[in-house]
This record gives sequence, C-alpha cells and structure tokens, in this order.
Amino acid sequence: MSRFLFVVPPLVGHINPAVGVAAELTGRGHEVAWACADPGLLLRLAGETSVVFSCDGPVPGEGDGVRPPELRGPEALKFLWERFLAPLAEAMAPGVTAAVREFGPDVVVADQQALAGGLVAERLGVPWATSATTSAEFTDVLAGMPKVADWIDGLLSELRAGIGDPAGTADPRFSPHLVLAFSTREFVGPDARTGEQIRYVGPSIAARPAQAGFPWDWLDPSRATVLVTLGTANTDVGARFLGECHEAVRSRADRMQAVIVDPAGVLTAAADKDVLIVPSVPQLPLLERVDAVVCHAGHNTVCEALWHGVPLVVAPIRDDQPVVAGQVAGAGAGIRVRFGRVTAVQLGEALDAVLHEPGHRAAALRIRTGFRAAGGATAAASRLEELVARGSVMNEEAS
Repeated sequence: MSRFLFVVPPLVGHINPAVGVAAELTGRGHEVAWACADPGLLLRLAGETSVVFSCDGPVPGEGDGVRPPELRGPEALKFLWERFLAPLAEAMAPGVTAAVREFGPDVVVADQQALAGGLVAERLGVPWATSATTSAEFTDVLAGMPKVADWIDGLLSELRAGIGDPAGTADPRFSPHLVLAFSTREFVGPDARTGEQIRYVGPSIAARPAQAGFPWDWLDPSRATVLVTLGTANTDVGARFLGECHEAVRSRADRMQAVIVDPAGVLTAAADKDVLIVPSVPQLPLLERVDAVVCHAGHNTVCEALWHGVPLVVAPIRDDQPVVAGQVAGAGAGIRVRFGRVTAVQLGEALDAVLHEPGHRAAALRIRTGFRAAGGATAAASRLEELVARGSVMNEEAS
C-alpha cells in the first residue's frame, strides 16, 4: 500500500479528473489525501469522507482575482499568472509542506496549475507527478510570443527561489518523473509534446455525486438535443453568447431542442418546450443523451463530449481555450466560431453542420475510441504505482 497526496487548485475542471484517479488508487488499496485552497469544493467533488489538508490561497473570481471580462490573449494570460497562479503557489506552499510532512506521501500528484505541489515536493525530496488537466501546454503555444515565454520563466524562477529548492531545475508544470496528460497524442495533434516521462492516458472520466432535480422527462426524443455550456468560470462574459444560442435553437424548434446552462441567470427568457434554461446540469449522464455540444472549448467539457462521441461547436474565450478549440477543429470533430462576434444565424449553421454532416460525428467517434483505449483513470493509477516502484528501487540502490 502506498500514499498519494493530490495537490490541486480550487478549480472544478482541475479537480474532477484527479478525483477519478484518486478513486482508482483507493480501490486498489492505497491511501489518498488532498491539499487544496478550497476544502469545501474539494469535499463536494471528491466525497465528504476525503482526507483534505487545507491551504491558503485566492479563490478565482474574488477580490484581486476578478479578471476584467474584456481581457483576451497575452493580457489575459498575464493576469492569470500574476493575479492567480503565482499568488496561489505562494499561499499554498506552507499548507502543502505541512501536508507532506504529516501525511508522508510516497508520491505527490501536483496539478499543472497548483505550482506549489511540484516546487515543495522537489524541495523536500519527494517523487512527484504532474496532473495535466489541459492539453494546451503540450503544444508550443508560446512559440510566437517569446517575450511572454521568457516572462513566465522568470516568474517560475522567482517562485522556486521563494518556496522551492533554489538549486532545483525542474519546471513545476512538468515533472521529470511522470507527467499524466489527460488527452491523447492523436487529439493534441502532430506537434504534441513527447518525452520519456510524458504519458498520454486519455480523459479521466469517473462517476460523480448524483445531482437531483434535473427534469429528464422534458427531453423530447423526437428532436436533436443540444447542450450549451460555458463552464463554471465564464459567467461574467456569457450573456450575449447564450442569447444568440437561444435564438439559434428557437429558430430550429421543429427539429432541435437545447439545454442551456446559465449559472448566473443572465438570460431573461424563460425556459419553454424548446429551450430548458438551468443553473447546472448532471453533465456526464446528460452527454449520453445529447447530439451536439456548444461550449467555450474548456478542456474538460470538450473531452467529456468526445468521450461520448458527441461533436461540438466551440467558441473559445481565453486561456487554453483557443488551443483546445484548434484541436477540436483540427481533428474534424467540430466547428470553431468566434465567441465575441458569432451571430444566431452563424451558430445555427454550425449546429446544422455538426448534427447533419457525417464527417464531424465520425471524427468525434474516432476520438472517442482513442480516448477510451488510452485507459483514463485506470492507466493513470498504474503509472503512479510504477513511479512508486521506481522510487523504491532507487532508494534501495542508494542505501
């Protein structure tokens, strides 16, 4: 039996994939604990009996972390690093250090955006693995922005000097021991990053706590069903886009219905027989019954849709989303539209295409096959066990 400490940011899309891996490890008899800046969120997603070490840290969308909705491109990336990722790392480091010392993990599993995990593990001499819950870092996305890349490298060096091992050399986003990429090389594309320690294990899809109250009987099996969602972190910018989606579906009510996720209540239109507007949905079971997804190209939503063989219309907003949207379009599994400018007419045309042109669904089904063959949480857990075994061998040789 081994011990694994998962270090995660307070972000749903980064916790959910790790939950599946943690559950698989627990099922194999290992002990699992968590370090997170939002224990309440962690317990809600991972289960109330989870062992959680609380850490300090900013909560996205609150205080100085409120990102102006108009920020895009390099400025949005700079804001993310300066106002969230770097402060989160600095604030989490003491809690992560205490968790490592108290729990005594054989391996630390650090999310790519929980930089304290890798830095603290390196400083304390504990083997660590990277949990890469978005595939954006596996392409040379900053190749055309060398100044931005240099700036991020400088910021990482400052973090290492403050909370890590000043003599260390590892990039805290990429463990030299093991990187679990929750995607496949096929989906990332021909330029996907490779390396001996990088393992493409496919999406980690696992059962989640049941969500009561969804009106399943509202769905009309005689019409195509579309899910429209912008995830949990984009409610500040979604009003116009959701309104255009609503109009696009209503104009096709004879053959189409939609479930629109509207957590902030930005839509003034009431739900009706053609459009169901709800604050949240049981996404995994719903994906088993939808024919297309319209989303912001968030990595989790995209992977969960393609896991079910569902084609997409993707409207990236910022951060890793343009990269993921490019992967969807490049794979032929969907159509990319412009979030800030797309009209109801254009959205309708895109929906018609992914629903009725067979190429998009065929590509989505091909990606589905690859995703499931990669192994997901089962493969990730096996790789982590192998890392523990390698560490044991190295310790024996050293002694």
